[in-house]
Amino acid sequence: MHQLRQERSVGELFGQLTQDLSLLVRQETQLAKTEIQEKISRASRDLVSLAAGGVVALVGGLALTAAIILLLVDPIGLAPWLAALLVGVLLAGGGYVLLRGGLRDLKELDPAPRRTVESLKQDIQAVKERRP
Repeated sequence: MHQLRQERSVGELFGQLTQDLSLLVRQETQLAKTEIQEKISRASRDLVSLAAGGVVALVGGLALTAAIILLLVDPIGLAPWLAALLVGVLLAGGGYVLLRGGLRDLKELDPAPRRTVESLKQDIQAVKERRP
């Protein structure tokens, strides 16, 4: 009879299991939130980089367009429309390279909370191993 008092009842064990599972779910939820926030932060940085690349290409293109067109028109003697066309094609190519790099970085972003999924798999495996 003394040994029965030392052992925990099924109700107590179930209560402890419920508390442990509740804590585990809260911890896994927090891990998922943290992981998703990190991924959103990275995506935000990539989007800012993408936008900055587009703006830099545009501003640089505008400034260089005027200077290069004038250079091609006066000393070289090209027609203004042809000089503008040549410079526009070159600047569009540079902007494309910047935009393509930003899009490539965004495509590489994996939005799934991989660490949380792995942790949940480990938790499920641990619970299965403890079952009588």
